[in-house]
Amino acid sequence: MSERHIHLPPESRGAAPGRGRLTGRRILVVGGGQTDIGEDDTPAGNGRAMSILFAREGAKVAVADRVLATAQTSVALMPAGQGIAIAADVSDPDAIEKMVAEAIAALGGIDGLALNVGIGGKALLADNDAAAWDFTFAVNLRSHMLSVRAAWPHFADASSIVFISSIAGIKPGSRIPAYDSSKAALGGLCRHVALEGEKRAIRANIVAPGLMDTSIGRLASRGRPSRATTPVPLSRQGTGWETAYAALFLMSDEAAYVTGQTLIVDGGLSALR
Repeated sequence: MSERHIHLPPESRGAAPGRGRLTGRRILVVGGGQTDIGEDDTPAGNGRAMSILFAREGAKVAVADRVLATAQTSVALMPAGQGIAIAADVSDPDAIEKMVAEAIAALGGIDGLALNVGIGGKALLADNDAAAWDFTFAVNLRSHMLSVRAAWPHFADASSIVFISSIAGIKPGSRIPAYDSSKAALGGLCRHVALEGEKRAIRANIVAPGLMDTSIGRLASRGRPSRATTPVPLSRQGTGWETAYAALFLMSDEAAYVTGQTLIVDGGLSALR
């Protein structure tokens, strides 16, 4: 990618002040930690950026992650007293029930759920077997359904659910069939959840990021170096904060008339290339 348009506004850098857009909200972010890839200063990933931003905007936030320490780091970066950390391996259905119960107890209720967990899988169909395929779907799709199901009886009216998907669910490119398929399937799940939520104004939407400069993105580029030179129309990779601001809009009352939709955050990649 060329280096034109390298100036990033404060929002894209996570440097903008909070504006009270989520004051009084109680939100569980699943996958709100960050993968350690052995770098000293990895940019904030989607989950960490969402956790910090939601708290900065006035919400009480429960940050769940498979590794407790990384959830605790996200909480430490929030305004004091705005967050709690929860350990949860969402490939385990029992752990999901416990995670949701712990979050509701700590927050005093729940009216927001952001689902950010996802893993890749094996490349090419020939490399996949039933066990590998099923595990990717257990994390990338089943855990989302189970998290919503566990929280559903406790949601306040007009709650918001945000699924973090990927443009891999819209167009090919990751070269990981289970990942692409599970991300595409989130669309069906989201629309059903939005349908069930109609009578109580519970909204469900998707944010679909493109090529993002996050820890997971950098790991992907290590495995497939051509990823870093993909010709994105806006000439750069996105930031975790840009995913987070899209999720913030959908989580907030600003999106009170938006449900069952996919908001693509990819610098124009899926539309223009």
